[in-house]
Amino acid sequence: MSTTILAIESSCDETSAAVCKDGQILTNYIAGQAVHEQFGGVVPELASRAHMQHIVPVVDVALKQAGVTVTDLDAIAFTQAPGLIGSLLVGSCFAKSLALALDKPLIAVHHMQAHVLANLIAEPAPSYPFLCLTVSGGHTQIVLCRSPLDMEVLGETLDDAAGEAFDKSAKLLDLPYPGGPLIDKHARSGNPERFAFPEPQIPGLNFSFSGLKTSILYFLQDGKRADPDFVRKNLDDICASIQHRIVTILLHKLGRAAKETGIREVCIAGGVSANSGLRTALKEMGERRGWNTYIPAFQYCTDNAGMIAQTAWYLYQAGQFADLSVSPSARAEWA
Repeated sequence: MSTTILAIESSCDETSAAVCKDGQILTNYIAGQAVHEQFGGVVPELASRAHMQHIVPVVDVALKQAGVTVTDLDAIAFTQAPGLIGSLLVGSCFAKSLALALDKPLIAVHHMQAHVLANLIAEPAPSYPFLCLTVSGGHTQIVLCRSPLDMEVLGETLDDAAGEAFDKSAKLLDLPYPGGPLIDKHARSGNPERFAFPEPQIPGLNFSFSGLKTSILYFLQDGKRADPDFVRKNLDDICASIQHRIVTILLHKLGRAAKETGIREVCIAGGVSANSGLRTALKEMGERRGWNTYIPAFQYCTDNAGMIAQTAWYLYQAGQFADLSVSPSARAEWA
């Protein structure tokens, strides 16, 4: 019997809805929030208000693009954790209300699990078991995936995430928000070996980016003292050097995880997986080490409901449903 699922993603500042039918994503519609640009970062209260404005039209567009109506739906899925609590509340309340009104099952999805499973949306897809480096503004993890619902976090950041290191570095360079993609853009024209930044010596498979951010801050302060126009004159090389260090930190740990586990199926996911430097470096590393590497399409790298729908499909098959008492959580352990 055919199964159609509506999924809603509202963990941060994108309101997204997707429709999945029998494990295939029919549509993945995303509405961003430009309101945060003037503040240099996401303002939680403004984000939740924008979600309330966007969620009905976003869901409406997603259903129309998929060619289905609410009466065709077999389940409603939503991001339950982690994220901004106000933003999560909008999505969860809408999903619960719709599930109650339609008398359909409700599926609660963990955002980080969904990022990993974004690699399964389109072919070619990795074989099990596979490793996934999940990199976003709030998380940096290496995950061992044995099956869609059997995952283990092998390593994670002890402080700041890689995406935050990109964004905070961009802010130090006076680049407008969101700054991570702008670092990527300038890095393409720069020399990644012009300036050297330290690599944190963290044991095991865990990460740390707080020390790197501090070293970048001091480097820029010293440069500006010597020449007030230092950043403008060297912007491309600075961006390339910062990006190079962040990428090497990520891939050194991923390489260690692959060696320790013996796994050659390797993926990346999360917002930072859209970074061209990381995507290129992963492919090159995979070729050297004999890995099969996988990278989601750009629309499935950032926060999106397509990955929520994909995960919900597996949860539906396993009969893992939530009841109406389920609450969103800003932080929730998993795997």
